[in-house]
Amino acid sequence: MDRIRLVGGNELRGEIPISGAKNAALPLMIASLLTKDPLVLENVPRLADVNQLEKILENHGVDIAVHGRKAPTLEGQRMTLQAAEIVDTTAPYELVSTMRASFWVIGPLLARAHEARVSLPGGCAIGTRPVDLFLAGLKELGAEIEIDEGYVVARAPKGGLRGARVVFPKVTVGATHVLLMAATLAKGTTVLENAAMEPEISDVAECLVKMGAKISGIGTRTLTIEGVDELHGATHAVVADRIETGTYAMAAAMTGGDVLLKHARAEHLQAALDTLALAGVEISSEADGIRVRRNGNGIQAVHAETQPFPGFPTDLQAQFMALMTMANGTSQIRETIFENRYMHVAELARFGADIKVDGQVATVTGVPQLKGAQVMATDLRASVSLVIAGLAARGETVVNRIYHLDRGFERLEDKLSAVGAEIERVTG
Repeated sequence: MDRIRLVGGNELRGEIPISGAKNAALPLMIASLLTKDPLVLENVPRLADVNQLEKILENHGVDIAVHGRKAPTLEGQRMTLQAAEIVDTTAPYELVSTMRASFWVIGPLLARAHEARVSLPGGCAIGTRPVDLFLAGLKELGAEIEIDEGYVVARAPKGGLRGARVVFPKVTVGATHVLLMAATLAKGTTVLENAAMEPEISDVAECLVKMGAKISGIGTRTLTIEGVDELHGATHAVVADRIETGTYAMAAAMTGGDVLLKHARAEHLQAALDTLALAGVEISSEADGIRVRRNGNGIQAVHAETQPFPGFPTDLQAQFMALMTMANGTSQIRETIFENRYMHVAELARFGADIKVDGQVATVTGVPQLKGAQVMATDLRASVSLVIAGLAARGETVVNRIYHLDRGFERLEDKLSAVGAEIERVTG
């Protein structure tokens, strides 16, 4: 099994190109089920989750051509997806169980084929993340739903889904994606209230508009969708990944140095950048990205609380905790989105970090120096927090079980080594 080996202590200097957002690329690929015409996606990241979703979509009858899959460039790949005919409306357990986002096919399948049989999802063990809100919303659109031997079996009424007013009891990215896609082909008007506002939601909505959907309120808590009879093909570039942006910003803050994050958009993670600025990191927007610098004054302890967008992202919580392990003073981090998302704490402790957890709150007391260690990745986002710690730790660090990293970070070791990190992938 592959591992990542790194030796800490080097400042990071240079440019890191930010990949297309995984959390936009996956639903954009799924949106190809909504039309018989080709959907061309540019800046698609090379990730294990993208490869897995290709298999799932091909099972439904989507023809997929990828250009640049093995290109040495750190820029994204181009993907053409065409679901001329949906040949199978079942998403089987062996495919869906490895990635939660694959469950989202239920929306487009119901909208276009009027039926779906989708396995209950698997994925990261960072909380229950139930699909109740997905199913409740689809029922509002008229779907008949039952659970049968671990599968969600859904059918649209005669004539297809129908528009409705759906009020989410809490902000949910996944259910917003599913209902947004399903509503594009529903009869009449759908209003989604308390919808998620994440940039990835807006990116998918903008692509759907290019495909002929009628959507208003993009980027707000209320999305209004006027159903149309059919969608057509389009070409769309995946928005830059704000989580990757924040991750490399924290890596630069952790090690010191001066890094330009190319293609990054500050407005997509302003809360995290503001928090970094309070910690003593210099952040500036440039024509083609965001520059992150830290001088020799050290990192200051700052409190943070995860919130839905536009708040501090839960997907940057582990990376920020790694940064705070060497801050001057004591910080508190409150996780409000997912339970059981502190699994990285025990691994950070192996570096010598001083972290105490009480329920949803982690108290981090900075230490002068971390020491390299053998550590194990526990989930996608926590994995890269160990890399960030290792970049600043004295001596050698080995991160095991890095298949988690490959699910969400494109060519991580190549991007970091290009700006001065001593890092390599060890196979076998």
